[in-house]
Amino acid sequence: MFRALEVKAAGQRLALTSKAGSVGRRPLPWSPAEALGSLEKSSGRNLLLHSAAPCPEYVWVVGTLTRPFTGLVTGAALGMIGKFWLVIKEDGHMVTARQEPRLVLVSITYEGDRLILRAPGMDQLVLPGKLPSSNKLHDCRLFGMDIKGRDCGDQAAKWFTSFLKTEAFRLVQFEDHMKGRSSKKIFSTLVPNYQVAYPDCSPIMLLSEASLVDLNTRLEKKLKMDQFRPSIVVTGCDAFEEDTWDELLIGSVEMKKVLACPRCILTTVDPDTGVIDRKEPLETLKSYRLCDPSEKQIYKSSPLFGVYYSVEKVGSLNVGDPVYRMVP
Repeated sequence: MFRALEVKAAGQRLALTSKAGSVGRRPLPWSPAEALGSLEKSSGRNLLLHSAAPCPEYVWVVGTLTRPFTGLVTGAALGMIGKFWLVIKEDGHMVTARQEPRLVLVSITYEGDRLILRAPGMDQLVLPGKLPSSNKLHDCRLFGMDIKGRDCGDQAAKWFTSFLKTEAFRLVQFEDHMKGRSSKKIFSTLVPNYQVAYPDCSPIMLLSEASLVDLNTRLEKKLKMDQFRPSIVVTGCDAFEEDTWDELLIGSVEMKKVLACPRCILTTVDPDTGVIDRKEPLETLKSYRLCDPSEKQIYKSSPLFGVYYSVEKVGSLNVGDPVYRMVP
């Protein structure tokens, strides 16, 4: 009944754990369950904040999930929560790599209680993990919805403005006490009801390595996983098998499928150069990964690549943890 797969987490400094003896161990609350794999470090660069945030995806790195809608806390620094920063225009509207492709060149690390941002041609920017409460609170506009953000200060604003060289920008931080956006208002009333901070629509996005391999067989230029910004990467399964997974257990974290991940122009931004192609891999994905006609109201003409998950039970997960899928 158990098949051993392998799962990677997008990020760095992952705490490796042994797979020996873990795959095939059935957690009692999840019987019957099928073992899908274990977590392993991705080969990508340090990732951070991809959805509506400035840089390559998550600073989080596998660790502890403390709140259902905020993302993962790094194992190295429990004060760092994934996807808690957002670049905005002076009027509060979000800015992502969709509008400013060079944002993917910004790398972020967390050292002690400090956030360290680096970018080509720029001195590093050092910010405190916790901002002074006296900093201005912004009303931000994220995918047409309102959400708050604490201003990270003039130094951060000047840093991003200088790097992007297009207009004035500011950096804001989502704080633990702030209210997230309602999931039902983001996509559909059919999805589970939970809150989302700055990610597009869900704190977790999962993609299998086999799906990327399948896509690369159809592309002239092979792509890396970085280009698709998953939180968790699964290996050892068939291509697009993740489309069929509903409830998952990784470590002590329980997750439930929300929707397939509809892909946009952001997938055409090269994570190594910050150059936007505007065609591939989006055109190829559209040739074979469109939704069923019955789901067009939700996904429209966007191709599907990866799966969004909500967090049903917070907890901890580590590299090497087995991944279980609930089976009927």
